[in-house]
Amino acid sequence: MSELRVRFAPSPTGYLHVGGARTALFNWLQARKEGGTFILRIEDTDVERSTKESVDAILEGMSWLGLEWDEGPFYQSASFPLYKEYVQKLLDAGKAYRCYCSAEELDAKRNLAMQEGRKPKYDGTCRDRSDLPEGQPCVVRFRAPRGGVTAFDDLIKGKITFPNEELDDLIIQRTDGTPTYNFCVVIDDATMRITTVIRGDDHVNNTPRQVQLYEALGFPVPQFAHVPMILGSDKARLSKRHGATSVIAYRDMGYLPEALTNYLVRLGWSSGDDEIFSRDEMIRKFDISGVGRSASVFNTEKLNWLNAHYIKSGDPQRLADLLLPHLSKRDVSTAGGPDMTLVVKTLQQRAQTLEEMADRALFFYVAPTSYDEAALAKYDKEKMLAVYDAAVAKFSAVSSIDEAGVEALLKEISLDLELKMGLVGQPVRIALSGSAQAPGLGEIIVALGLKETISRIQKARAFVAG
Repeated sequence: MSELRVRFAPSPTGYLHVGGARTALFNWLQARKEGGTFILRIEDTDVERSTKESVDAILEGMSWLGLEWDEGPFYQSASFPLYKEYVQKLLDAGKAYRCYCSAEELDAKRNLAMQEGRKPKYDGTCRDRSDLPEGQPCVVRFRAPRGGVTAFDDLIKGKITFPNEELDDLIIQRTDGTPTYNFCVVIDDATMRITTVIRGDDHVNNTPRQVQLYEALGFPVPQFAHVPMILGSDKARLSKRHGATSVIAYRDMGYLPEALTNYLVRLGWSSGDDEIFSRDEMIRKFDISGVGRSASVFNTEKLNWLNAHYIKSGDPQRLADLLLPHLSKRDVSTAGGPDMTLVVKTLQQRAQTLEEMADRALFFYVAPTSYDEAALAKYDKEKMLAVYDAAVAKFSAVSSIDEAGVEALLKEISLDLELKMGLVGQPVRIALSGSAQAPGLGEIIVALGLKETISRIQKARAFVAG
């Protein structure tokens, strides 16, 4: 086992979005590549916004993507006593102090600083205050260094330096006694022995404050890797207005987990010109230092292409199991219908998503009640009726059929009626599916079976005759 310890630490205030999923994937891949440990931590200190439903959605999304964690899930809300202990340690060491400034006073200080063209940061009024009013509400602030710089070497962005004069004294405990985000993260990462923090680059500005806290508490500072954001097609940060951003929403839209993980790993990371990676290949080739510094643009067409690839090459039985919920939500029962594995085999070379496959599979389980009349209008009525009569006769004369047998019977009908194969095949395809846009006739007829095939052709004949 490697000493590498990484973590994914979502807040349970919503679903697992694709940006968070990519961060989780990068952590998971780095841990698997190095034989390290991947930890899941739920940062639920925002009691008002954190919900069990969000926790469940995060766990469900992680499990669906196959990002199994080695330790956890741990919940920050269970560590409040630990946070209080470390707040007190900083107070006792003189590295933190109580601040009694009211919200109104802070607003006035902020407004004055802005009017004078200064950065609106806390001015340190209570930093060296000697009187401690009893019973008056207060926060606890970290006594940040005022001179020099705080710097760290980012595994993606390189060296990043912040002048300490730009950083004010961070609140680490609110007036109600609850700890703040930046403080909790440091205590958690330190006590969980996290060696590398891989997270979105919206956290870059938090990092110098956290580095200062590590050093003040005597903890080793982990390595940091800040992953660039994912943008929508308009180059704005990816959001709901760009389409689905929830991992589970992509599952429900008919995407395969291997397609989504393959797509996400390529958002910001590459290995030559390769686009398709098995899970083992991703683990073997991935390295966080190979992630680019620029933001990535989410491209649904590229995701669709990858999903179509994995559907085409997928195991039909597994795809059939995954397809079932998509048919069920269309109120379609597959009981008594064709074997779903056979249906999948007829459709998997043509579908980009399981939702699309479900739409195309409907006619296998629900006989058409209407027909593409524009398609039927292309054919002579009397010739169509002759085709249907001949097809019923031919298919009724055999006890079993395979694709080669279907092809042979259609050729016999073509010769008997002196019609081109297209004038035979398309009317039969419309009879069986309701549409001219359907899989090959051999595939359809083998899946439906002879009895259902004959019944549907007879119904179509009655429709055309009428």
